[in-house]
Amino acid sequence: MSEKAVVVYSGGMDSFTVLNAAIQNGLDVYALSFNYGQKHSKELEVAARVCRELGVSHKIVDITAINSLMANSSLTGDAEIPEGHYEDDNMKSTVVPNRNMVLLSMAIAYAVSLEAGKVYYGAHSGDHHIYPDCRPEFVEAMNAVSKIANYQSVEIVTPFLHSSKGEILKTGLKMDLDYANTWTCYNGREKSCGKCGACYERLEAFAEQGKTDPLDYEV
Repeated sequence: MSEKAVVVYSGGMDSFTVLNAAIQNGLDVYALSFNYGQKHSKELEVAARVCRELGVSHKIVDITAINSLMANSSLTGDAEIPEGHYEDDNMKSTVVPNRNMVLLSMAIAYAVSLEAGKVYYGAHSGDHHIYPDCRPEFVEAMNAVSKIANYQSVEIVTPFLHSSKGEILKTGLKMDLDYANTWTCYNGREKSCGKCGACYERLEAFAEQGKTDPLDYEV
């Protein structure tokens, strides 16, 4: 019997690569997505479609009721999504307070209920500058808590914690993954904006690998 694992799956490039890597490694995968009121909820539609095509168990959990507690982020509140690179100071407005602690806590609970020993999520080095809850010290501390918070120990696995977006893409391309089946842009419009930090980082990753992004862009 295959080992069970929960994958926190947003529908973006990183979690898409983590999801497929877990499947190819023979794990019995349970994908878990969250609607927390993000403006780019289009990613959830992409995630649902991918899981249907892969035949993977998938839950989308509506936690929009807590949006008012996290609304000072431009991803969930009234402020405009900033344009520019992740290293620009204005991108700090995209930080959703305590997001990954909240999402991981629920993923751990789900893992315990499934008797799954691992929770995977796609934190990577490109997020370290702007997002505190993607940094190694957060992952290490959260992992320590996860192993003692329940009668069953659950390990948080971050296979790309020290990898760049380009390195993640390189890994996925070697796996023959189609990144047309992902959504990255913080604006959930028909096409990707090409101007937000998420788009910049994605386009840089494709350029680094000498590839063309299969998604359509407004610019």
